[in-house]
This record gives sequence, C-alpha cells and structure tokens, in this order.
Amino acid sequence: KKKTVSFSSMPNDRKINSTAACISLMLEGCELKKVRSNSRMYSRFFVLDADMRSVRWEPSKKDSEKAKIEIKSVKEVRVGKKTPVLRSNGLSDQFPDECAFSIIYGDNYESLDLVASSADVVSAWVMGLRYLVSYGKHSPEAPGTGHPSLRTSWISSVFDLADLEKSGRIPVSRAVQLIKALNPGMKTSTIELKFKELQKASERPGTEVACDLFVEAYCELCTRPEIFFLLVQFSSNKEYLGVKDLLMFLEVEQGMEGVTEEKCLEIVSKYEPSKEGREKGYLAIDGFTRYLLSADCSIFDPQHRKVCQDMAQPLSHYYISSAHSACLLEDNFWGRSDISGYISALGLGCRSIELVLWDGPEGEPVVYTSPSAASCVPFRAVVGLIDQHAFTASAYPLILCLVVRCSAPQQRLAAQCLRKTLGEKLYLEPPNPVASYLPSPEELKGRILIKGKKLPPTCEDSEGEVSDEEEGWELARRLGQEDREAPEGGGLRRVRLSRELSELVSLCQAVPFQDFESSRRGQRYWEMCSFSEVEAGRFANECPAELVSYNKRFLSRIYPSPMRIDASNMNPQDFWKCGCQMVAMNYQTPGLMMDLNAGWFRQNGACGYVLRPAIMREEVSYFSANAKDSLPGVPAQLLHLKVISGQNLPKPKGSGAKGEVVEPYVCAEIHGIPADCAEHRTKTALQSGDNPIFDESLEFQINLPELAVLRFVVLDDDYIGDEFIAQYTIPFECLQPGYRHVPLQSLAGEPLPHATLFVHVAITDRRGGGKGHRRGLAGRRGRRVREYTSTKATGIKAIDEVFRTATQPLREATDLRENVQNALVSFKELCGLTPAANMKQCILTVSTWLLHSDNAPSVTLNLAEQYPPMEAQGPIPDLLRKVLTAYETMIQTSRTLIESADTVYGKLIQAQQAGMDFHKELHRIETKEGLRGRKLQKALESFAWNITVLKGQADLLKHAKAEALDNLWQIHNAGQSCGIGRNGSASPEPSRLRAPLEPIPE
Repeated sequence: KKKTVSFSSMPNDRKINSTAACISLMLEGCELKKVRSNSRMYSRFFVLDADMRSVRWEPSKKDSEKAKIEIKSVKEVRVGKKTPVLRSNGLSDQFPDECAFSIIYGDNYESLDLVASSADVVSAWVMGLRYLVSYGKHSPEAPGTGHPSLRTSWISSVFDLADLEKSGRIPVSRAVQLIKALNPGMKTSTIELKFKELQKASERPGTEVACDLFVEAYCELCTRPEIFFLLVQFSSNKEYLGVKDLLMFLEVEQGMEGVTEEKCLEIVSKYEPSKEGREKGYLAIDGFTRYLLSADCSIFDPQHRKVCQDMAQPLSHYYISSAHSACLLEDNFWGRSDISGYISALGLGCRSIELVLWDGPEGEPVVYTSPSAASCVPFRAVVGLIDQHAFTASAYPLILCLVVRCSAPQQRLAAQCLRKTLGEKLYLEPPNPVASYLPSPEELKGRILIKGKKLPPTCEDSEGEVSDEEEGWELARRLGQEDREAPEGGGLRRVRLSRELSELVSLCQAVPFQDFESSRRGQRYWEMCSFSEVEAGRFANECPAELVSYNKRFLSRIYPSPMRIDASNMNPQDFWKCGCQMVAMNYQTPGLMMDLNAGWFRQNGACGYVLRPAIMREEVSYFSANAKDSLPGVPAQLLHLKVISGQNLPKPKGSGAKGEVVEPYVCAEIHGIPADCAEHRTKTALQSGDNPIFDESLEFQINLPELAVLRFVVLDDDYIGDEFIAQYTIPFECLQPGYRHVPLQSLAGEPLPHATLFVHVAITDRRGGGKGHRRGLAGRRGRRVREYTSTKATGIKAIDEVFRTATQPLREATDLRENVQNALVSFKELCGLTPAANMKQCILTVSTWLLHSDNAPSVTLNLAEQYPPMEAQGPIPDLLRKVLTAYETMIQTSRTLIESADTVYGKLIQAQQAGMDFHKELHRIETKEGLRGRKLQKALESFAWNITVLKGQADLLKHAKAEALDNLWQIHNAGQSCGIGRNGSASPEPSRLRAPLEPIPE
C-alpha cells in the first residue's frame, strides 16, 4: 500500500500545530482500522466524547457503554507495531510502522490496536491521548480557552515591540519581516501568502494586521508538528518542557551522560525566547525548536571537532589526507595552474601535496600538472605559499611529493629554494636504522617531509641516475611532449637526480614496487611505493590480505589513472579498506568521491590524519577487505535511522524552468567495506513545499563501524531524471544518537543556509546468533542453532594444541553475551520499546503504567541490592507478570555475565598470548614442518585468524560486562528518579560502574 508521508494530508488540509488541534480532530472523529487478535482488521469510526473522558467506536456488537475506553484507564499510548498483535507476521507487511498505534488500558493491561490512513492522523491521536492521560483526574479546559500560553504571550510581546505607533496594528510588510527574522530560512512569499489567507478568512483585508492575526500566522507558519509531537511526549504539562522534562529528554532520548539541572537551565536561558520562560526555567516549542536546530544538538559528535585519536602511533597507521593536482582549478587537460588551489587544499587539512617540477623558461623550475597548462607557477612562489599555509589548519606533518621532470641544474635551484624558504620546518634527520616503524605524527608535528627519489649510497657524484616513477609520463606522452625515450625492452625509465635534491629525502624515500614477498624481505620502513589506481585496484581485488599486511609497516600512495583527463576522482574507500594511507584526490572536482574524502577526514579535528582500525594495525591479525559478513572479533552494529522531515530545501540548480514545485526524497548511503555498502531511500514527499515530511525508518547493518561513512543525499523526483538538491557526509563513528538536524551542503561541500534534515539516530549491537525469529511475543519459531566462533587448524600440532584450549572459553563467552542480549530484547519488547531503547527508558515506561492508575498494583525496585529485584505485592495482571519475569531473566543473565566475565576473559587472553609466543618462531617451525606454497599460506592465515578471534572475543566480553554494569547503573538511576525504587541509598557510583575500558595491548 502506498505510504502517505505529508502532514498536509490531514482532513480539510488541517495542520497540527497545537494540542488543541489534536483534540479538536478527536472530537470530530475519524475512521481507523481496529485490529483483532486473530489479525483481522475492521474499519470503525472513533471519536472522543464531548466531555473528553472516553474514546468510543461504532458500529460495534457491544452495547455503547462497552464499546469505549475511559481516558483514566489508559496506561500508555504506543506508536508503531509495539504489541504482540501488531507484530504478528500476518500483518507486518500490510501497513507501515508509522501508521499503527496501540492504547494499553485497564487493570489487565489490554491493548486496543489501531491503524490509521497516515502517519499524521496517528500523530494527532497519540498527541491528544497523551495530553488527556497526563491530566489524570483534573478536567482539562476546552481547547482555546483560559489564560494565554507562554508562547502566545511572547509572540504578543514581539508584536507590541514592532507596533511603534501603539495602534494595535502593524503593516503587513513589517509583520512579514518580523516572522522572517524569527525564522530565517522561511521564504517571504510563503509568509505573505499566509497573511492573505488569514485576512480573507477573517474578512479583514488591508495593509495592516492586528495582534491576534499575527499570533495566528506565526503559530501556523512556525510550528513544526514533528517537534511539537516530541515536546508533548516529554512534557509533563504538554505546553513546555520543565527542567526535569528536559533532563529526561537529554538523558533518555539524546543519550547524554552526566546532565545536571544547571546544564538544563543553561540551555533554557540560551534558547528560550520568552523572558517568562527563561525566568521560570521553561522551554516552550520555539525554544525547543531552536535548541534542536543549534550546534549544541548537532548530529556530528563535538568530541570529534578536535583531535581525539591517539597520535603517537607510527605514521603508517594513519590515513593521510592527500591531494593530486592541487594547483589545478579545472581539469587535467585544459586546466589553468592557479596558486589558490594550494591554499584551498591546505585549508581543508590536506597533509600530502604533489608538486611536479618542470624546467622553467627563465632558468628556474616551475610547477605544472601537465605541460599543456595555459600558465605555469614558479616553484619559488609555490614553496613560499606552502611555508605560509602549511600548518594553519593542522599542526601535523605535511608531506611534499616531488615528481621531478626538470634538469639537474634546475633541481639544485629547487633544493636551495626548499632549504632557504622552509628552514627548520624541513625534516632532514636520517632514519633510525634500529627502529622498525616510522615516527608518529605527534613526533613530527610542525615538520615538512619530502617524498622523492634518493641517490644510491654508492653514488659519490653531484648527480646520478635513478629509476623514475610512471606518474606524470602518460599525460606527457599523450601531448607529444615526452623528451625521454623509454628503455629498450621495457623496464623502468631512468632519470638524472641531483645530490642536493636527493639529500632532502629522509623518511619518505620513493622506491619501485616489485612484489609483496620482496617488500616483506627487503623493504625498509622509510621506503614507500606509489601505485596507480589500476595497479592498486588489482591488488585490492586479487590479494587484499597481502596489501593490508604490507600497509602495516610501509606507506603507500595511490594516484589517479592518467586516463582521468577530466580530473574525476577514484573511490577512496576502495583503497582505505586495504589500509592504503595516501589516496591522492583531485580536490578541485566536487562529487560523491570528494564528499567521502572530506567527510572522512572531519572525524579527527580535521587535522588530515585518521587512525586506521585496530584490525589493520595489529602485527598479527586476520582481515579480508572483501569480507561479505561480520569480521572475527569486530562487533557488528545496527544503525536505526528515521528520516523525519526536511527544512528549507533549495530548488535544484538550474531548475528555474520547472517552476516552484520540488518533490524531494532522501537517499541514505553507507560506504565502507563491501559487506557494509548499502543504500535505502524514502518515499517521495509529494507537493510538500520546502518543508517535506518523510517520517520513514531505515536500517543498516555495519560490520566494520570504524571504516563506515553515512551519506545523506536529497534528490528531486523528476520523470526526466532525479536532480541533486543537497548532501551531507559523516563518518559512522561521529554520529550522535537521538533527534538531530543534519546540516545540508551543496555538491561542492559548501553549507546551504538553514537547509536541514531532521532525523532520529539509534545504534545497537546486532542481535546475537541465538536470537530466534519472533512472531509477536507468544513464542519463538524457527530458532537457529547458536553459531559459535571457533579457531582454525594451522596444521602445526604444537600450535593447534594451544588454540584448542580456547574452544570452551569461546563458547562460554558467546553464551554469556548472547543470553544477556536475548533477555534484554525480550524485556524491551514487553515494555513496548524497540531494541534501540536504553534501560532507563524501560524502567520509566513500567513506572508510567503503575502511576497512571487509581488501584495500581504495588511493584517496587529494591535498590539496596546490587542486582535490584523488581518485587510485586499482591495480585498483578498477566502482562505485568510477563514483564517481571523478563526483568528477572535479564537481571540473572547480567549477573552471571558480570561475575563470570573476568575468568573467561583471562582464559581467552592466556590462549592468545600463548599463541603469540609462537609468532617469532613461526618461520622456523614452518620450515621444520616442511610447509610451503598453498599449505604455508593457509597455515599463516589460520594463525592470524585465531589470534584475531581470541583478542576480538575477549574484547567483546569485556565490553559486554561494561554494558551490563551500565544497565545496572541506569536501573538504580531510573528507579530513584521515577519513584518506584526503595532503599535507594545504596545506588552504585556511576564512576565505579562506568569506568573507561582499557584497550587490550596490541
């Protein structure tokens, strides 16, 4: 069935912008589908009684007094398929999740399961019901009566300030400017049209507007229904968020830790526009909207805005932001060399720049990217610019990749220029012969490294011959400007190199690549190879594990194919997944590939260096870049992404002829290892204007989170061809959970003012192999056999015996983790929550049921105990009994995990360390056992697999224990704050339970 996604589909084109509007809709009534326990659906007309005390439906076989639910008996209102009936397989595909809702009512916690025609009808009923339920026994006033609200008073005060003549009216033009100033992204034409509509409806045409009409226009234009719905969910009085409401929202929904009431008051004073609200500590809808749109609530984790990774690892353990042809602003073939390209690249945190040196017409070297460029830049000018801008965006080392195409005399001038201009910044110390790895970015801070060819130690002359790199010659050949012949019979081209330039090369000595075995035996850590994208692509497909292993010690630079004469870009992810550090990008060419590069390097304070995943750095580890499933020891995660709405979306560029209508949809893409690459799109929001509602949930499985990037693309659905509107790219590790706005950017990566997407982000661990496919809550069907990660035989008896000792601990570790995981999911489902919910939400939900009832069963949490039992006094309804049973199972499995984890962890680490003791002797043992060829390769692979599995499973167990302790802390915290906890003084210290995890030494 087609999904309705626009709020404008409300009856009579009504826009939900207040609780009064919701209740008004409920009083008029509407058709909803009632779902029976046998999965059959019946259309019924549902209406709220005039006294607002009951919801009735007709026709019904029951008498009129039974075909109703009293508001005071309602325990909870759930959105989505959150009950056994709605979850049943017979219904799951008949309607979208956002069109379903359930009313849990009565002492037996029965559920009335309903399906509406659209998500906006659901929102209206849910918002209205929650509003009425929250009043309890107090009779709410009819909508629209009583004292003016906090918001109305504030808007009226804004109007009074603008009413300079104090006549009670202001010109329409001033009213338009006022609303535009309060809502900067809104179009003037939209505001003018709204005033015309309201003036016509109230039969008050003219060039001026009164206060009441201004307030009405503001409320209709500036209330975002999806944010109002959110406020109502968390507000205790349904008009604004108090300090405690805001604190609950930040902790429970936004995943913030350590939030205090003082912090909440700071947010209120910063974002609440009304003076009364700021004084009383209230955040009304406008302040709440401002807060959600602010940088304080960004989707990008603020911790990643500064350098946050370990910068003391060897240089080869980082991805390095690298530019190819940085000086070109157009394309390789017709491009004009322009000095500003360097400033732009360095300003974006680029840490590796390519300089191709050619003979200049006046005896001094010049920089081209190709000899066809319409103008050239003197080398001296480029070096001066680099000296000036090298460390403005990042303090970490800059690598200058010199490709020498000039004569020896001009090389000498180039070397003198580099020494004189860069001075102390140049890194000239010879490599340490006893070290095994390159120095770290931290040690090389503020230094400039020269990557280039070096004369052999046997050469004592002022210049000598060295092998040349292929880079740059293909284009010269194409243009007929090649001045050197290729050697007969193929082989490497030879070029003359001056000693002065050779002496500037230290840690990045360019050498030709032969094969992986030669590199393993003979390449020194300060030597590096450059690969064309074609050659590197072949290695990535045919021998990815060897390329990953090579990149643990050596730097590799990948440059674009010379066939890319339009300066298009390769996909950097194709090479990052194999650990290649320097993927040279054409910074001047916008598009998907540059978005991925720019988004990726934002994650470490945009310093140009990103630490590679641990699985790619450890000396012994098994990693296949082309894995099609989860990796050994790396916990797969689920990204639950709800795309709710868009704000102030611009029209596609060049779409003037198309008129005003934009019909957007959102595409969410995951880029990473092949197993993670996926794309999902929302439905198109038809005739939605600039602020479409999508309200659609998407889900992705991420097997290697450290290498995954999420990209949002907004497109205009057009029968001729979908047109680009905006995009935003963010590393998976930088996502903040909760309700967030995505700041959209243009194709060139420039911010689009006020254009955003409103989304909800939740990240959970993937359910373990022991989780059965569920049909409702009644039972598990088709339970899969639990899959255990095991070690592999190497064919070497002594080594296999060591790894065999880990078989039982590996099974125990999996059982401990997955038993807790399954118990958690069952408990959350019974609470009517998704697997993405946290423990605090579960406890608060149970407490809400108990508090919304006159004769509520007495259920308490005994917080005096470390593992708090949930105890019931007297008889309790069936659903609540199931919840208590599920809670008890979760507590017991958590306790077993917490108390057993350290022992099992010790056994795993012991087996891993015993295996590692064989590592240094591996080659000797191989020879002794007579292993060679494919058998040898298999033995090495199995050994690396076993080490990776043991370390990974030990890590997972350690994290599972930390999460179980964190859940206990949340139970104590929620039990105290919601009133069902007793003996709460023994609440454990969060610092003790939530101690930061020490990483296992590599």
